[in-house]
Amino acid sequence: MKINHTPIIIIEKTLLFLHGKMSIIMIKENLSIIKSQIPADVTLVAVSKTKPVSDLQEAYDAGQRVFGENHALEMRDKHESLPNDIQWHFIGHLQTNKIKYIIPFVSLIHSIDSGKLLEAVNKEAAKHNRVVDCLLQFHIAQEETKFGLDLQEARQLLESDTFKQMQNVRICGVMGMATLTEDEAQIRKEFHNLKNIFDTLKHDYFSDATPFKEISMGMSHDYPIAIEEGATLVRVGSKIFGPRIYNE
Repeated sequence: MKINHTPIIIIEKTLLFLHGKMSIIMIKENLSIIKSQIPADVTLVAVSKTKPVSDLQEAYDAGQRVFGENHALEMRDKHESLPNDIQWHFIGHLQTNKIKYIIPFVSLIHSIDSGKLLEAVNKEAAKHNRVVDCLLQFHIAQEETKFGLDLQEARQLLESDTFKQMQNVRICGVMGMATLTEDEAQIRKEFHNLKNIFDTLKHDYFSDATPFKEISMGMSHDYPIAIEEGATLVRVGSKIFGPRIYNE
C-alpha cells in the first residue's frame, strides 16, 4: 500500500512558516517591551550568541543596532552577513588567538580581564590602525568560575608602564556579572560594588577622560536591578530572542 506523505509535508512546512512568523512577532514585541523599561541613557545590547542570522535581522528591522556576541568566529561570520551599521560588542571570554577575527570591526570589548589580554588587543588594533574601545571586567560574583580583575589588579594594570605606552586601546568603563541567584539583595550588592569600583577608577585615573563612562552590568534576569544601581549598558538575550540554542 502506497502512503501519500504530501499532506504531512504541507503541514510541516506550514508549521515552520507559522513558527517563523511568530518568531518575528516575538522578537519585535520583546524589544518593544524591554526598550520601554530602559531609560534613554542606558544602551540595550541584544545578546545574540547561538542565534541564527535571521533572528538578528528581525531585531535589526525592529530598530536594534547594538548586538553582543560571546564567540569571536561566530561574531565574525554574523558581521559578514548583516548590515554594516551594526555596533558589535564582544562580551565573552576572549582568547588572545581569536582577537584577530574581531579587531577590524568590533565596537566595544566588554571583557578585558588581564593586562596580557589588553596588550594583545592593543597590538592587533595597531595592525589595523584602530583605537579599540574596551571595558575592564571585574569579578564581583560569588562564583569562582567567572572571570575578572579585582581593584588591586586593575590599579597595577593602569599604573604599569606597559599600559601607559598603549596607543591603540581606550578604556571606557567597567563590566561585571552578578551571581546567578534569586537573592535580589545579593545581586544588588554586587552591582553596587561594581558601581563603586567605577567611581573609584573614574576619580583616580580617568577624571578628565570623557569616554570613561560605561558600566556594563545586568542580563535578562537582573537588568532592572542593574539599571537602578547605575548600569549604562545592559546585556539582554533570552528575553529578546528566547532560550539559547546549542549545537548537539
